Amino acid sequence: MIGYVTVGTNDLARAAQFYDAIAAEMGTGRMMEFDTFIAWGTPGGGCGIAATKPFDGQPATVGNGVMAAFEAKDKDQVDRLYAIAMAHGGSDEGAPGPRGDGFYAGYFRDPDGNKLNAYVMG
Repeated sequence: MIGYVTVGTNDLARAAQFYDAIAAEMGTGRMMEFDTFIAWGTPGGGCGIAATKPFDGQPATVGNGVMAAFEAKDKDQVDRLYAIAMAHGGSDEGAPGPRGDGFYAGYFRDPDGNKLNAYVMG
């Protein structure tokens, strides 16, 4: 149902380093790039993510209650994605682990403070 998710950034170069590393672990890369916008994903391959400087020229801010989730292939990949986020300027919002019956996730923020998680069901 969702085509892609966009997060705001105040430092596109820093966001690019963060999301390049996440995308590489997910087996994808950049699919679109402009001076103020980069999108990662695979055309026709489902939901992607983009980082952008806001169109209105105002500073990017974090949405309270907003989160994007990366679907991992297994628990080990959840752990790797969380570690990659921490190594590339992310901050902890909840280390990887079980979250209820059949749900395993790690929560983190990107360098701009946008909340993300990596998860696997089952």
